[in-house]
Amino acid sequence: MPEISRFFGIVIYIYFREHNPPHFHAVYGETEALIEIKTLGVLTGSLPPRALGLVTEWATMHQDELMKAWEQASSYQIPRKIEPLK
Repeated sequence: MPEISRFFGIVIYIYFREHNPPHFHAVYGETEALIEIKTLGVLTGSLPPRALGLVTEWATMHQDELMKAWEQASSYQIPRKIEPLK
């Protein structure tokens, strides 16, 4: 499970050969949410509101890169790191 970014205690992963729709995993402490790349909606799980806001802000800025990372991971290629939120 490649880690593609890390910021403010939040770790973003995209797993190899995952199910559709294209999504990423955001982990913060003991919580985890699967976020759909296209809509940025939560598919499953949850994050505290502040962490979810930061993830949404970051993902909005990097949607194209996230889609490319999804495509790479779907082909068992290690996706490139994406710049963290600053």
